[in-house]
Amino acid sequence: MLGAVAPLALATTQPTALVVDLDPGGPHYPSARSLRELVVEGPRAADLSPVRPGVAVLANGGIALEDSRDLVGLLLRGWPAVVLRLALQAPDDVPAPIVPVHLLTPGRLFRPQGRGVYQPTAAGFRVRRRLEAEGSVVLPAAPRRVVRALLDGSRPVASRWSAAWRRVWAASW
Repeated sequence: MLGAVAPLALATTQPTALVVDLDPGGPHYPSARSLRELVVEGPRAADLSPVRPGVAVLANGGIALEDSRDLVGLLLRGWPAVVLRLALQAPDDVPAPIVPVHLLTPGRLFRPQGRGVYQPTAAGFRVRRRLEAEGSVVLPAAPRRVVRALLDGSRPVASRWSAAWRRVWAASW
């Protein structure tokens, strides 16, 4: 669930942004056309840059990054902010910075995995300060109403969680 919601949350912190799903096995985001359709049929001018402010989502449609690389490059140049959603096993040559997003669980069973964005599953982690000192972003709890709004395709109401995603854009990845 975090893998589906995180790109949307990050995109909503910008006035205008595009989320591109590069995972053929990823969630079924609603979108008028898919990345695969744009590659096969060719993009229209309206696909390559925003026509109005807000967040747009481009579902994958069953195509690999290798087959969509040229189009992804055009989208990165045409949109003011682009969030690329990757599969867990992302290729090494992604044409944008990679921001890992992880669950932060209590105990020692799952240890932090380096720099990234961490979503705690419970409050009171002592490791929070260390992760933030190392350049990670540790989010507050995600309100249900915000997650529900993102999954329903609408811009969520303001919250500490939504605001925390803005720090991701400011960090150097």
